[in-house]
Amino acid sequence: MAMSDTRSSRYYIPAFAGIYSSLDALMLPLLRAGLGVILIPHGCQKIFGMFGGMGLTANAAFFEKVGYAPGMFWGTLVGCTELVTGFLLIIGLFTRVAALAVAIFMILAIHFTSTHNGFFWTKGGMEYSLLIFLVSLVFLVRGSCGYSVDSSMSREF
Repeated sequence: MAMSDTRSSRYYIPAFAGIYSSLDALMLPLLRAGLGVILIPHGCQKIFGMFGGMGLTANAAFFEKVGYAPGMFWGTLVGCTELVTGFLLIIGLFTRVAALAVAIFMILAIHFTSTHNGFFWTKGGMEYSLLIFLVSLVFLVRGSCGYSVDSSMSREF
């Protein structure tokens, strides 16, 4: 039995094996870009007030209120982290560094803003932050996973 026959016999619908195989190389780059696409609007909300966000001044006041002083520094840092790392993840440049920044940001989000609200995001819980953290860990460990600027360079982090 050939290798492809063994692999396709693993599936309930063996005809899908070729589809899965042909799309496999696209899935992690798609997830990486999707993470970036999710982060960018959140950064735009915090910095520019776009998409119904509060903007930098109100964002800074929020950070002051929850104990991060000076609020303008922390509000700007968080907004820029989301905006810049989102862009870097989409193009796959310095992927591991961007993923590390997102992971650290999500650890703080889980610990300081989400844990007292429980698990579910509908109640302001940590569900969303936890998922973003886990996805960022994938790219911290795996790197850009192809279709990226990183993969076209001679070195990466």
